[in-house]
Formats: sequence, C-alpha cells, structure tokens
Amino acid sequence: AIIVYRLPWTWKCSKLLMKFIHAGLNTIAMILAIVSMVAVFDFHNAKHIPNMYSLHSWIGLTAVIFYSLQLFLGFAVFLLPFAPVHLRVALMPIHVYSGLTIFATVIATALMGITEKLIFALKNPAYSASPPEATLVNCLGLLLVIFGSLILWMASRPHWKRPPAENAKILRPIGATAEGTEVESTMTNSSNADKSDLRSNTEAARKQNIKFDEAGQRSTM
Repeated sequence: AIIVYRLPWTWKCSKLLMKFIHAGLNTIAMILAIVSMVAVFDFHNAKHIPNMYSLHSWIGLTAVIFYSLQLFLGFAVFLLPFAPVHLRVALMPIHVYSGLTIFATVIATALMGITEKLIFALKNPAYSASPPEATLVNCLGLLLVIFGSLILWMASRPHWKRPPAENAKILRPIGATAEGTEVESTMTNSSNADKSDLRSNTEAARKQNIKFDEAGQRSTM
C-alpha cells in the first residue's frame, strides 16, 4: 500500500485508481490486523495467559490504534471529495510521515513478537542452544528487516516519486482534454495566433517596401 504510488508501471494509471488501490490494500491490512488481535486475545484467555503485559503487546496495540486512525483520516480527507484542497495539502506530509512511522513500528512489533515466542516456546533445546527452529525464525526476522528497509528506501527516494504530470491525469474518455490543460491550450493558441499575426504584418510591410523601392526605381529611370 505504501509503494503503490512509487511503482513506475503505475504512473500511467489514473491517480484516482491509485487512491482506491492504496485505500483497498490498507483496508485489507486493517481487517487482518483485527482478526489477528482477536485470535491472540482468544488464545491468551483459553490458555490463561495474561494480556497486555509485554512491550510487544503495548507497541502492537498502539500501532493498531494509530493505524485505524490513519485509515479513517485517509478516507475522510484524501479519498472522499469533501475536504478542501488547502486541508489536503497541509495534512499530506503528516499522512506520509505517520504512515511510514506506523509501518516501521509494525516491523519492530513483529520482531519483538517472534523473539518473545521463541523464548517461551523453545525449552528443550532452549533458544540459546540455537536449534533449527531458532535459526529459521531468526532468518525470518532478518528478512523482515530487509523488507522494511527496502520499502522505506523506495518511499523516501525522490526519483521513485510519481511524476507531477501524471498526478494531473484523471479517468476520461479517449480523445477528451485532460483536466487543467484547457487554459494552457488557450494560452498556447493565443500566443501562436499573435506570432502568426506578427509574421503576417512583417511580411506585408516588407512587400510594401519592395513596391515602394520598385516605384522609386521606375520614377528615377
């Protein structure tokens, strides 16, 4: 969802379509987060394990709460056509920063969660003995770090940003004029017309001078 605007092959698509894809992917992620949290609480209650005592659970719940707020404000401000433009411009940097912060927080929560699970689950042999399960999950953690780093790198590079010219595109019938180009076309046509008139007047004046010169030559002869 974060890099949907950063993929070059999506730059030809409508910005509105990209907004729906971005919002749809975030909505799916939010649903999966809620399902996973319900599963965790049910598991803890069934096993008589205390809830919300570890740093992993604190940060995880915080990430889910802020993610839900991020999703709600994103829908209200950027997807629905009611928010004024100046509000969207003011909130866009906050929206981007908070999205990246929540993503990094989720990566950190996952790393703490798998480490906590290994410590509690591996008894014989223990986690410190580096059994195959520990090696597998440690590699998974490294892959999560690499994945998160790549996403943050792509989201922070200017050359991966969607070109402004493509941002102005909207879904329209083939052959229709793009939004925001009518004034430019009119100005261009007017400028071309002025240049054409100037060339015509200059050409007419040159021909007039030639006629005057020819008349003067004849009178002299």
